[in-house]
Amino acid sequence: MKPNRRLGKGGPSVGTIGYGAMGLEGYYGATDEDNAVAVIRHALDEGCSLIDTADAYGNGHNEQLVGRAVADRRNEAFVATKFGIVFDPDEAGTEVPTGWGFSLNINGTPEYAQRCLDSSLKRLGMSHIDLWYIHYPDPATSIEETVEAMAAAVRAGKVRYLGLSNVTADQVRRAHAVHPIAAVQFEYSLWRREVETEMLPILRELAIALVPWSPLGGGFLTGTIGALEEDDFRNNNPRFQGDNFTANKQRFAPLMTLAEELGITAAQLSLAWLLHQGEDIIPIPGTRSRERVTENAKSAEIGLDAEALEEISELAAPGMAQGQTLLP
Repeated sequence: MKPNRRLGKGGPSVGTIGYGAMGLEGYYGATDEDNAVAVIRHALDEGCSLIDTADAYGNGHNEQLVGRAVADRRNEAFVATKFGIVFDPDEAGTEVPTGWGFSLNINGTPEYAQRCLDSSLKRLGMSHIDLWYIHYPDPATSIEETVEAMAAAVRAGKVRYLGLSNVTADQVRRAHAVHPIAAVQFEYSLWRREVETEMLPILRELAIALVPWSPLGGGFLTGTIGALEEDDFRNNNPRFQGDNFTANKQRFAPLMTLAEELGITAAQLSLAWLLHQGEDIIPIPGTRSRERVTENAKSAEIGLDAEALEEISELAAPGMAQGQTLLP
């Protein structure tokens, strides 16, 4: 893997490609705990030091998996987790509709943040979290109030760096004025490029890293997705449904062909293209397979010349994918 990248100006150095652990909770198909732990540890072996989880993944179980996997390798792992999605039915929150036909319950109050932090630390078995995100902003709580509560955790030594996820460009600017933000997570891939218009310029103005979630389009950009099992979470995604899925397979077929011509996998092409968009971009692809972890990590070694980058960009132009995104 190529040299590490930094999260924010003067921020910590992490692997060029990270690892997203959400898929280990069975959202995309069955997995077992021992394999999940092995996959996380293999990610560390491959230099994917940024391990991304959240308290909502598996109702806290995913944090336990990560904690178990890195317990004896804590100095190799840069652990990021998130709070804000309410997964306890007895907890209050604000309903936030998504574009996937369901709503999320979000709580960004200082009191809830503190309780989530303590619970995450306990599940992870750690004294501190390296990077702590608000998973979604709470419409009923100002971003300034949420971030000030998160900043208190930094001052208390429980958190090293702060991040935001699924926010607007305006919220990034307002949050950064309260406390330095090291990273922002937002969906970014060859089938969702809206971040390039407003978000990425502001992140670069403020020297904040972009951590793309779903950098392989939920696996679509691997070119290997066929019919989904009934319990696959991606059935909620309009881009995987009916005519949308058929249209998207046809529209992105030339991209898959180009990958073959370049002698790399479609996943490697997609990740390498992302990495070429700037040194401040650190994707976090997820997988349940050690072999795919290795494949993804090798994307950091792939050089794409200007001609290839232009062709890729044309084959996957902004707005080409058909179907609603999770967030507008």
